[in-house]
Amino acid sequence: MRWQYPLLIVFLGGLFMAVQYFVPLEFSERIYEYALDWIIIVGVFTMCLGLWSLFRVSLAKIQTKAPAWGYNYITLAGLFAMLILGPAFGIEEGKPFMTLFWYIYTPIQASMFALLAFYIASAAYRAFRARTMIATILLVTATIIMLRLIPLGFLSGPNQWAVNWILTVPNMAAKRAIAMGIGLGGIATALKVVLGIERSYMGKD
Repeated sequence: MRWQYPLLIVFLGGLFMAVQYFVPLEFSERIYEYALDWIIIVGVFTMCLGLWSLFRVSLAKIQTKAPAWGYNYITLAGLFAMLILGPAFGIEEGKPFMTLFWYIYTPIQASMFALLAFYIASAAYRAFRARTMIATILLVTATIIMLRLIPLGFLSGPNQWAVNWILTVPNMAAKRAIAMGIGLGGIATALKVVLGIERSYMGKD
């Protein structure tokens, strides 16, 4: 019975959300708003669970001396520093918490995004090899778009109409098709969860 109650709760919750969306009533809207408040509460507990999981995983790597285990010391030091400095000194500008945020976390984040450029360039080099018709179309399209976005004087202006057509016709059609696929996939996944077909959220047991 221990797995039947969670399935029943998920089924009733999903059924209520569907009915409330298509048949909105004042009573159901109040319950819906109350449920949204509970989502925030659950999110707080989820964050606490994530912090505990980060601590356990980092500590286990330090104890077993896993590859690059030294970085886990830095992870734990940063975790406890932010958890202590925030409540102790506040999160206003000029406080230690914001100093670490602006001068350590933000440059690290910028560096991570900067490294993505090299991976994108590598992927583009492999994808733009004109070995097939599709790769050739991709190469020509990318060249037209880049000539429009890169300020090269006379090369940037004449193909404005081509760029607008690419972005508003084939690109928009592909984006809408992808969005429709994501929507249908989300509906299918939601139905599987509500009907009890997908039970991975209940754990491996």
